[in-house]
Amino acid sequence: MAARVSYEVSAGIYPMLYAFYDDRGQLRMDAFRKQIDAALAADATGIAILGLGTEVSRLSMQERLQVLDVVTTYLAGQVPLFVTVFGSTSEEQTNFSRRAVDAGADALLLQPPVTDTDQYQDEAVLSEFFSKVISSVDCSVGIQNAPEFLGFGLGDEALIALAERHSNFAVAKLECSAVSLERVASALQESVMVFNGRCGLELPDNLRAGAKGLIPALDTVDKTTAIYQAFVDGDHRRADQLYTDLLPTLSFIMQGIPHYLTYGKLIASIRLDIEFGGCREPALQPTEFGVACASRFASYLGRLEC
Repeated sequence: MAARVSYEVSAGIYPMLYAFYDDRGQLRMDAFRKQIDAALAADATGIAILGLGTEVSRLSMQERLQVLDVVTTYLAGQVPLFVTVFGSTSEEQTNFSRRAVDAGADALLLQPPVTDTDQYQDEAVLSEFFSKVISSVDCSVGIQNAPEFLGFGLGDEALIALAERHSNFAVAKLECSAVSLERVASALQESVMVFNGRCGLELPDNLRAGAKGLIPALDTVDKTTAIYQAFVDGDHRRADQLYTDLLPTLSFIMQGIPHYLTYGKLIASIRLDIEFGGCREPALQPTEFGVACASRFASYLGRLEC
């Protein structure tokens, strides 16, 4: 195993910011600033951008760079920033990774490349892809391993081997059950900080399983940070109770990525008083009943302070 390099990545809650559009489908930058304000007001450990919640695959390279610039400028280093790296080639991911580091990203999370071929279904090929990008940057790097959502990814053994190969492999974002996460976290021990996503599902059990935090959605950031803080303060009973109170909302939101991008964002828009606006296709269009459900959950959660 390569000698580990010390890169500072803090444990905690890093909400993923949503992409909001106007009624013409144009990306709104003001909504990123308002979401940052809400995350900071909720005492989130940091911020995450350009993942599935930011609909990165629907953004042009110019828009991704614009989001990076707006967020890093507004955030101004107040809290750590996780940046997800999307791209179909190692060169594209390497170039964006370097731009993100120069802009002030504290850690990078590489997504599997999206191509018209199935070559990256082969774990060895995908591992080499990630390895090439990880080797190209001098910062905390990891991967988003989400085969259920992205269609493919690395198995536990391949992920662990990749982490052992690179001293700056410092973060792994999994999208799996707490039981599955425990196997990876136990094998990596303290060498890599393991996070989960899934909007915060199983939050306390993820922490019990060895996760150092979560990268959930922004819509419940005040609740997920409260659960995390209660847990790390040793009040596990309160953490479990807070999670129990939040679970119906999380269950509603996390019915697959299209559902999350429509109704999770709708809940966030209501709680933040941001106009929901338009969508970029392909998108799940909200139904009258779905809007009523989202409005009920948003009312129960209350306003997100900014």
